[in-house]
Amino acid sequence: MSVELPLWRALTGYRVLTLAYVLVLFVFSYEKYAHPLVAAAYMTALTVWMAFTWRRTTSAERCTRSFLIGDLSFALGGILLTLVADSHERIMDGAATLPSIWTAGAVLGFAIKGGWRWAAVASALVAVVNLVERQELARDTIHNVVLVWVASVAIGYVVEVARASERTLARALQIEAATRERERLARDIHDSVLQVLAMVQRRGAAIGGEAAELGRMAGEQEVALRTLVSSGLVPRAGTAVPDAGEDAVRTPQEALAAPVPCAEDGPDAGPCDVRALLAPHAGARVTFSEPGGPVVLPAAAAAELAAAVSAALDNVRVHAGAEAQAWILVEDEPDEVVVTVRDDGPGIPEGRLADAEREGRLGVALSIRGRLRDLGGSADWISVPGQGTEVELKVPKGQVPEGRKRGRSTA
Repeated sequence: MSVELPLWRALTGYRVLTLAYVLVLFVFSYEKYAHPLVAAAYMTALTVWMAFTWRRTTSAERCTRSFLIGDLSFALGGILLTLVADSHERIMDGAATLPSIWTAGAVLGFAIKGGWRWAAVASALVAVVNLVERQELARDTIHNVVLVWVASVAIGYVVEVARASERTLARALQIEAATRERERLARDIHDSVLQVLAMVQRRGAAIGGEAAELGRMAGEQEVALRTLVSSGLVPRAGTAVPDAGEDAVRTPQEALAAPVPCAEDGPDAGPCDVRALLAPHAGARVTFSEPGGPVVLPAAAAAELAAAVSAALDNVRVHAGAEAQAWILVEDEPDEVVVTVRDDGPGIPEGRLADAEREGRLGVALSIRGRLRDLGGSADWISVPGQGTEVELKVPKGQVPEGRKRGRSTA
């Protein structure tokens, strides 16, 4: 709902209520007018005008400039007509004009429609006509004029600020949606195309001959694709995760394999036991430790967490060596699931993760950090050179990735 809509509704209510007040005031003052029939004719015309135009102030589209001019003309004409309908003595004593406080509704319409500048012009016209009607700078006249001017200009300014804020918010939401979608696609590219290109480059260089040329071309395409993917990433303020590390190189079968959920995959999939997804990683070089009971997450969130753990193990195999030992520890906390991946490799030199991200190597940035951020979780690295690396992945319970909510796979 637009921020302006409540203001238009309030203006419509104000015009209706003030019309009722003006009519009651006219009835009680009917015998005091010098020419009551003139006042009655104006009140009839004002009532008919309101009956046919009250819906014009329910939205910005219906409230056109021509209507605003007509509405203000009714108010100004009523103020000047007071000179004919009422006696000079009553006017000088401070008697209300024929439209009375209904006039403010016409001015507020200008404020909401066009901002404080339109409001200032409309208020100035009302001030001039009121001075002509009163024929002197009386205290109550000045008070009413200043009150209408200040209120209308202030409301007009607030409306302009609200419109600017609404446009900024809409633009920010568009950028947020586009960035998330780009990161989702970048993760898919990292988990498949980039991995295959890196493997082709390595194998081609090892075989030599024509295969070396093919590997060189694959390497060039990998660099170009990494540059394209990394150029679209927008860092998010306040995300307490480290920078990207180097990509793991897997076989084509490993690179193209998607995480397998416990049940059907989709936005309506039921809960899933994380242990079932992580248990296949256990082996001679990987020790898997789990709680005694199920560790339940939504199927989509469990699949994303498993993919992040898989990416962390890939980095262990590539950077710590094939003989490195790794440990996976699953902890079921009351509000979140914590998975720790630790290895006994050489560790990560200080600044290596930041350098890798600047070079466009997005293994940590996309396959781990991006997945956890989409789940509302976090990823923390603890690494001491010569003492191995520990990655702690945290996922709040009950969270579903944005892409899965829209019915698209993000794995």
